[in-house]
Amino acid sequence: MCALIKSNLEKSVPLNWFVLYTAARAEKKVEARLREMGVETYLPIHRIRRKWSDRMKVVDLPLFNSYVFVRCPEHQLRKLLLVYGVTRIVYYLQRPAVVRDEEIEAVKEFLKIAEDKDIIYEGDQVEIIGGALKDKSGKVLKVDKNRVTLFLEELGAKIYVSLSEVNKLNKD
Repeated sequence: MCALIKSNLEKSVPLNWFVLYTAARAEKKVEARLREMGVETYLPIHRIRRKWSDRMKVVDLPLFNSYVFVRCPEHQLRKLLLVYGVTRIVYYLQRPAVVRDEEIEAVKEFLKIAEDKDIIYEGDQVEIIGGALKDKSGKVLKVDKNRVTLFLEELGAKIYVSLSEVNKLNKD
């Protein structure tokens, strides 16, 4: 809708990023429907490992649950509520919330940096890259949301380290 109507009047209207709230777990389908309509969208996706009863699997999930970013003139935003799966427009101070281009770029940059990080599993050998035990290596005993439990053989000790402070060692 937004990109399909291209009159001279609309070319002078600024395009801003807005946020649509979607039905639960419908972000990817809503984004696909919006793209089919010609709407410029952004759905930040990150990879995460999930544990099933019999295996671990890496899946692609939206970074922000139930949110899709769209870029269009504000006056066309209401028409997007007709898209199946879109439940509402996100408002801030009684107006549709505008997301600055810099913020969208920051999310993209964050995902690019995070993409290069290896996923750490139990049993992996890692190296500590910050803090008092910098350059020490150990075996991962447990992985939590923000930290890992390591066993440092040379010290004979178990320690807790932030996930951001370890790098996976390559096995050659």
